[in-house]
Amino acid sequence: MQEKHIHEIFVVSVLFKGAHALIEIVGGVALYMISTEWIVGTINRFSRDQLVEDPDDWIATHLLEFARTFSVEAHQFYAFYLLSHGVVKSILVVGLLREKLWAYPASFAVFGAFIAYQLYRYTFTHDFALILLSIFDLFVIYLAVHEYRLLRKHLPTH
Repeated sequence: MQEKHIHEIFVVSVLFKGAHALIEIVGGVALYMISTEWIVGTINRFSRDQLVEDPDDWIATHLLEFARTFSVEAHQFYAFYLLSHGVVKSILVVGLLREKLWAYPASFAVFGAFIAYQLYRYTFTHDFALILLSIFDLFVIYLAVHEYRLLRKHLPTH
């Protein structure tokens, strides 16, 4: 595959990471602005209506269980996690797109830590989306390593 195509795939992958980061930031800010009671009440209303129609509705039963255990502390954690995760990823995405050398090793460390955490969470949740997200993060790291090597090779030596 030509270097130009690898670079284009890298840029598109990083843009996807950036879009995901923006969604996390919006989600984190929204969670800070919405009360725990509103979240729990909305989930309860939705779930109960669905369960009247279908008592075995998988989504509704799981949402209802989530609402039952959703605390103010969990709410604050999710808001902080989404917002901080999104901000860190956004900074890295901007650095990578601007070809800032510091962003490459930083992204290896941060995305590697995200992968470790996602796989740790998978052991509890068995949510296959965490595996897919980890594979995508590995792919981005692989491409970033490739880009980093090219950038360093083309740096002037003093």
